Amino acid sequence: MSELVDYLNGILWNSVLIYLLLGVGVWFSIRLNLLQFRYFRHMFSLLKSSGKEDPSGISSFQALMTSLAARVGTGNLAGVAIAISLGGPGAIFWMWVIALVGMATGFAESLLGQLYKVRDNNGEFRGGPAYYIKMGLNQPWLAFSFSLLIFIGFGFVFSSVQANTMAEALNNAYQIESSYSGVVIIIGAAIIITGGVRMIARVSSILVPFMGVSYLLLAFYICAINFEQIPATLMLIINSAFGLQEAGSGAVGAAIINGIKRGLYSNEAGSGTVPHAAACASPTPNHPAVQGYVQMLGVFIDTIVICTATAMIILLAKGSLSSDLTGIRLTQFAMSEHVGQWGIHFVSVAICLFSFTSIIANYVYAENNLHLFKLDSKAGRRVFTIIFLSATFWGTTAALPQVWALADLSLGLMAVINVVVIILLTPTIIAVTKDYNQQRKDSASISFNGKKDLPIQGNLSRDIWS
Repeated sequence: MSELVDYLNGILWNSVLIYLLLGVGVWFSIRLNLLQFRYFRHMFSLLKSSGKEDPSGISSFQALMTSLAARVGTGNLAGVAIAISLGGPGAIFWMWVIALVGMATGFAESLLGQLYKVRDNNGEFRGGPAYYIKMGLNQPWLAFSFSLLIFIGFGFVFSSVQANTMAEALNNAYQIESSYSGVVIIIGAAIIITGGVRMIARVSSILVPFMGVSYLLLAFYICAINFEQIPATLMLIINSAFGLQEAGSGAVGAAIINGIKRGLYSNEAGSGTVPHAAACASPTPNHPAVQGYVQMLGVFIDTIVICTATAMIILLAKGSLSSDLTGIRLTQFAMSEHVGQWGIHFVSVAICLFSFTSIIANYVYAENNLHLFKLDSKAGRRVFTIIFLSATFWGTTAALPQVWALADLSLGLMAVINVVVIILLTPTIIAVTKDYNQQRKDSASISFNGKKDLPIQGNLSRDIWS
């Protein structure tokens, strides 16, 4: 089984996804006229009115924090360290590239998630790739396949990765047995996820800004005390990315592969995960493109800001590149080199908060698909919750390479399906985007009135977009 997973990962990540993800990012960057750069300030301006929620959906800000809760986790602390260990400093450059072009991809898939959303049995919004595959392309078999990957990925694998990293960090810092950590993790997660999507969104809206700002403040301090080394470090990243340093030409492929792999795992642009959070929102103004812009900001914050902060912490630390450490242990080592022994404790607390919020956000993504299978009942949710928590506990005691390999395979398969689907739905994405941008120019009041005269593919939920 392990050999099969490694074989499939080799095909997906060493060839298919590199071209597919870069290609779709470039495709939407061109077709949407580089909106990630042209409307960069507009992304931030939408946050001013993003705090409103209603009985049907969470606020745009809560949806952004929920998606960031899922994004910002092991990929930002452990994943960056793994990328540097396997691909060298140049992997960071390719993480930047996949994030910048991926912002357009993130916009496209989040717009679709919001456009094709439905109401569940409780009257709350639900949606995601399975919904826009079924409603937009009328391909129920493909929607079913994607939902299975979501259940496997977010119901079993991804939370196991987060729990695994938490347990390893606590064991490294405090010698706490992994099984003990697992019990505490699932108890904490159970308390929150049984409160539903709104509880998860509210907790994320508190924890994500707090932990993100705290981590960035320490990263800025480390950069400030090592200010003279920053230009040389940036040149090291660029030279390594293109094999320009001595004996580095053979490492370019490793830098590209690991940068894109870990970049996608961190920011999730194109993988089809974030549309689940985007679909749950009641945006202000009430237009599907609003969630596209808001969630596009999440890609920028995750990779360009937080992953870069981790990279600078590691690369500015003496001995980090020659160390045999990898994953979260390398990040802990680098932090202790800068600020002393308490840096290990800070990273341990940070990774626990980052990973814990990722676990509860992962639950939202998987739970979103229960409605598609007519399982969004109390009994269906109860059974799924038990399975989810059991898989999370298993992750704390599993071998790290096995868990990461399964995560890569699940994410890779989801990305392949989602990228093909959003390319097929390009006419709809362009039409809805143009409608929003035109309304911004012509009117102070922006709204979306269903199909109107727009060439929207498939069918929309009539009780949402009238």
